[in-house]
Amino acid sequence: MDNWDEVRTAYQVARMGTVSGAAEVLGVHHATVIRHIDAIEARLGVKLFQRHARGYTPTESGQDLLQVAQATDDQFNQLVGRLKGQGDDVSGELVVTSLASFTPMMVPALKLFQDMHPGLIIRYLTGDRLFRLEYGEAHVAVRAGNAPDQPDNVVQPFMTQQIGLYASKAYAEKYGLLQGVEDLANHRFVGQDDENSRAPFSRWLRANAPAEAIAFRCTDGFTLKDAVRSGAGIGFMPAWEARRQPDLVEMMSPREDWQGALWLVTHVDLHRTTKVQAFLTFLKEQVKDWQL
Repeated sequence: MDNWDEVRTAYQVARMGTVSGAAEVLGVHHATVIRHIDAIEARLGVKLFQRHARGYTPTESGQDLLQVAQATDDQFNQLVGRLKGQGDDVSGELVVTSLASFTPMMVPALKLFQDMHPGLIIRYLTGDRLFRLEYGEAHVAVRAGNAPDQPDNVVQPFMTQQIGLYASKAYAEKYGLLQGVEDLANHRFVGQDDENSRAPFSRWLRANAPAEAIAFRCTDGFTLKDAVRSGAGIGFMPAWEARRQPDLVEMMSPREDWQGALWLVTHVDLHRTTKVQAFLTFLKEQVKDWQL
């Protein structure tokens, strides 16, 4: 590529999603951004973006460019730091992604890491969409389930999430404590509305409790936890999260067949950068307290 400015502009447009956002980050006029995009698309002979009323969305070719530009930008920043004698400096943006259900443990940790590195801008991305490391959408991902198997990712075990059955104190006072598996039919449960859910604890509940006992059903984890706290029934919750809720009572302790694995995932191109390594080391220390 003859003109890195055009690549950098396209990268910022893809990252920000709008011409105005990219212009602000780059410190240029929006007309310059449009000129760079038109020039690079003409030079390459492909469309890098779909234009629409809300902004610019990368095409498949644009995503490929974003992947390379993200890695190049991070590596160039690391090089500049080393040349200035600041190779151990943790600054710029750190982009972390996880399921939204992990926010109670991730947000305090991210805030503490930012306190340690005041020059750092944290971008914490959550949601159902899988943010793609190979396209530079995040530096570090916390993933649940089976170990991710994308060939260009570095995958490390993070923690085993213990899952137990909990209820509010109000529920326990009204209906009593759960007296083992044989007592399931005598209680009310909060469960997932998706009967095809592959979560091991959901499969266990469907296999062991009468269908009518799962009296309150939800489509997302946040609603499920709110329902449990409100007294709607007994429900599953990570043990680390339940310990932070003084109004909850443990109805059945975590079982091995309910637990789930969490993984730390990074892209091979960014795994060894100072910023990513510093955060991975920090997070591995934090998780020791979460699993107590």
